Amino acid sequence: QVQLVESGGGLAQAGGSLTLSCAASGRAFNLYVMAWFRQAPGKDREFVALITRGGTISYSDSVKGRFTISRDNAKNTASLQMNILRPEDTAVYYCAADASYSGTRESYNYWGQGTQVTVSS
Repeated sequence: QVQLVESGGGLAQAGGSLTLSCAASGRAFNLYVMAWFRQAPGKDREFVALITRGGTISYSDSVKGRFTISRDNAKNTASLQMNILRPEDTAVYYCAADASYSGTRESYNYWGQGTQVTVSS
């Protein structure tokens, strides 16, 4: 079993930055892909970014060029550096992980509890 814990959410002004972190524990050595999703009020959860153990990265079009995902395989952590934040980035951000490639779908086996990000205009 794998446990994921997010941290780093909070309040930021438009144009500002925040960094989210995700720490994996348990059988975390087996994780192939780590990803971030988000869910805004009244909307479906959506894919944000992913990174594989080998460093392959993918972003949603809405965050490309503003957000940067990274990963420390030795520490079983992933981070999401969010720059040039917009009010529409306001959402609960979830860390997700899996032992096999799940891409942008929500079929990941492991999920964190989520961390709130609020961007004021």
